[in-house]
Amino acid sequence: MVYLYDKDSEGLVRQCLNGLGVLTPYFGTGGIRGAISELAKRTSPPLLIVDISGIDEPLAALRELSEVCEPGTGVIVVGADNDIILYRAMKDAGIAEYFFKPLVSTVVTRACNAILTGASGKRSVQTGKLVLMLGVRGGSGATTIATRLAWHLSQARKRRVMLIDFNLTAGDASLLLDVKAQHSLRVALEHPERVDDLFLERGVTRVTERLNLFASMEPLDSVIQYSEDAALSLISTLLRNYRYVFVDLQTEQAPALPRFLHLPSICFLISDASLTAARDVARWRALLGPDTSERMTIHILNKSNAPGALPIAEFVRAAGAAPNINVAYDRDAAAAANLGILELEKCHSFFQALAPALQAIAGESVETERTLLSRIFG
Repeated sequence: MVYLYDKDSEGLVRQCLNGLGVLTPYFGTGGIRGAISELAKRTSPPLLIVDISGIDEPLAALRELSEVCEPGTGVIVVGADNDIILYRAMKDAGIAEYFFKPLVSTVVTRACNAILTGASGKRSVQTGKLVLMLGVRGGSGATTIATRLAWHLSQARKRRVMLIDFNLTAGDASLLLDVKAQHSLRVALEHPERVDDLFLERGVTRVTERLNLFASMEPLDSVIQYSEDAALSLISTLLRNYRYVFVDLQTEQAPALPRFLHLPSICFLISDASLTAARDVARWRALLGPDTSERMTIHILNKSNAPGALPIAEFVRAAGAAPNINVAYDRDAAAAANLGILELEKCHSFFQALAPALQAIAGESVETERTLLSRIFG
């Protein structure tokens, strides 16, 4: 059971528990006060994580918690203060561990694993990396960029990659990869209890040996409703099976997934160089909030010198910040995106411009092609 105040901490803990195979953790609200209230009425769990941020007398609150907590429950406390005196007092009071924010996934996972297994030296299951691709405006190229990066990691780097297209009625990822979308993604979101290894084996579309696609192509008049918990459950399952999970999100649905957006991840905001896109980049940055040690936001300005685009100085002024990655308009890449991934793979300048994105995701550099002059003059 977990009682935290902020979404960043909750997202990190959710992913840590997922890596340890805890499939259905309970996330309550209200921090330690919420835990005290609920545990007075129900059985204590083997692992309890509570937040004491903003509590005037945390030791008194912990004493209240101990009165409603059954023996054998391992308690991890999260707070805002790096206070060694408080830490020692809480350890003396019997808590398993205290961590101050921002949390670090490796140490949280290690502490949770020690409580759940009783073997602090046991290694936990490694989870994959979540990559969110969010086009701030339609036509910004988010799907094209997501597909190209996923293809490279699976083909050139031999990583096991999943690409999810959350546009269930008009997604383009299947067209780019030249495969047929199924209906399994809708089933997974509307009925998360059905998702297991067998469902994934039969429901995903196998593009190559290491690249899989999770997508649906539903009728345009479909009414598709799913909970954020269903989306979180699906991502947790996929992160246990893939090294990288790319999620192509729609701007219309993303604001309804606040916990999803605050999972440990890299979130790419992808825009063109229009005035409306500049405005929306600023709004999305405000919604996503500042970077943390486990989550970062990177803005890719795509098609920066396309006909009708704002000059870069005016775009920066409107957006309030310069883009992290600038991808110039490439006529060949624009044409290749309509012909599929094999043609897009031939557009070297487009891919070279995405090298910083690949570096952020995988920590791997992209070798640039050397020109004749560079080979002659070194």
